[in-house]
Amino acid sequence: MKPPAGPIEIPIQELRDLLNSAREKLGAEGYRKLKAAIDTLAYLTSLIEDQQTTIQKLRELLAKPASTEKTEKVLENAGLKTGPEDASSQKTPKKKPGKGHGRNGAGAYTAARRVPVPLASLSSGDRCPKCLDGKLYAQREPGVLVRLVGRAPIEATVYELEKLRCSLCLEVFTAQAPPEAGDKKYDETAASMMALLKYGYGVPFYRLDTLQSNLGIPLPPSTQWGVMKETAEPLRPALEELIRQGAQGKVLHNDDTKARVLSLRRDQPEKGDDRTGVFTSGIVATTEGWKVALYFTGRQHAGENLADVLKWRATDLSPPIQVSDALSRNAPKRAGLTVLTAYCNAHGRRQFVEITPSFPEECRYVLESFRAVYHNDALAGEQKLSPEDRLRFHQENSGPVMKELHQWMEAQFAGRKTEPNSGLGKAIAYLLRHWKKLTLFLREPGVPLDNNIVERSLKLAIRNRKNALFYKTLKGAAVGDLFMSLIHTCQLNDANPFDYLTALQRHAAELKQKPSEWMPWNYRETLARLTMSVAA
Repeated sequence: MKPPAGPIEIPIQELRDLLNSAREKLGAEGYRKLKAAIDTLAYLTSLIEDQQTTIQKLRELLAKPASTEKTEKVLENAGLKTGPEDASSQKTPKKKPGKGHGRNGAGAYTAARRVPVPLASLSSGDRCPKCLDGKLYAQREPGVLVRLVGRAPIEATVYELEKLRCSLCLEVFTAQAPPEAGDKKYDETAASMMALLKYGYGVPFYRLDTLQSNLGIPLPPSTQWGVMKETAEPLRPALEELIRQGAQGKVLHNDDTKARVLSLRRDQPEKGDDRTGVFTSGIVATTEGWKVALYFTGRQHAGENLADVLKWRATDLSPPIQVSDALSRNAPKRAGLTVLTAYCNAHGRRQFVEITPSFPEECRYVLESFRAVYHNDALAGEQKLSPEDRLRFHQENSGPVMKELHQWMEAQFAGRKTEPNSGLGKAIAYLLRHWKKLTLFLREPGVPLDNNIVERSLKLAIRNRKNALFYKTLKGAAVGDLFMSLIHTCQLNDANPFDYLTALQRHAAELKQKPSEWMPWNYRETLARLTMSVAA
């Protein structure tokens, strides 16, 4: 097949127009296949235009993606098996029970309405109606019966107020609305559900509108956005308090992902700045007792946003531990700011996962070394060791493993066993170059092995980006950042995000006065205290 005489530039939209014109001739199946090919071409073209896209990444996208990066699976795909001498086979931490198959007990329905049902004709202390001699007594656990019903995500009630008009003076008398009707068209619970679906689970406004319209309760996208914008403002004190609380964290993870804001054109950088990219930065701060997730969308990188957060850090606290990958843009650069930097071991390990088919034996040694270290970390977590005890445990058990790995990697270059410019050489060079920061967990208490917690938190932003594609303005992005921060902080602290958002709206005045008492980990106690004071 001869190549064309020269490149032909055809806009993707023109190809789609040609496809639509030939739709009848192609038939349904032919149209579907050709449309998929054109969409794939458009996607690949956008990737190739991105300077950060490598040939390796294109291969990964076009090939069947790996379902897991676990050592056993990676080595199995490369035709290898782990040996019995593996250190992690000696002691195995208890595995968490499986998720099951939907057979949840009644205790799993924590938010369900509980309805006590007494016996109609019997009570505790009565004679047994069967044997006539025994006495009935109440059991500690009642019998349970779970019933589930389906409803629209946003429900509506239409109050038909009777109207009477005088035949003489024409005065109109309208029935008074019942107290449960309230004075708002959109209840706080409606706003909470919209925010949770949109920013917590990536359901775009138009998709929720389609669902609601099909169920007979229309909810236009413009209306949803208006409710979100109006709801976000009184909740801002909670976000500001989350930032202050997060700044006091002992460990701060950060990273960013691409974002799209239509008002920030990539080909039109801001005045005085040649940066054209737009990013959503994720920051997860952890300490004993709570975790905080923060999101920031705009031109700034993750390191710059982290530096802004740390402006709120108390001066008497020791330097925090900052965990990220080795990209320089993740480092918080600010005069007078001191942090203990730890790099993500999962990023270094992943480079060996990608090249295992080409260098199976060498990668096997590296992957099994990392597996032993992660196994030790799992044992420390199972035993609920303090940060200091965990450090000693790693020094005793993981220290020798990492030392041997370091010696093995240095020997690869010193003995000319590995070509420095090969995939294996570059993976080894990455670990050696950042070894000190990758192994900070062997010198400082409380340092995590990787940055996975913030990688998982960025899935909220990525899910929203994939489904809704873009924000229109920075105002819309700020609203999204606020709700994602509140929702994911709830998820990290095992709090119900729907109840939390509803509580903040209904107690906006109290939130503004004392925002520190309305955090996801303590708002229940605040609500209980308010209820007791009202009852008294």
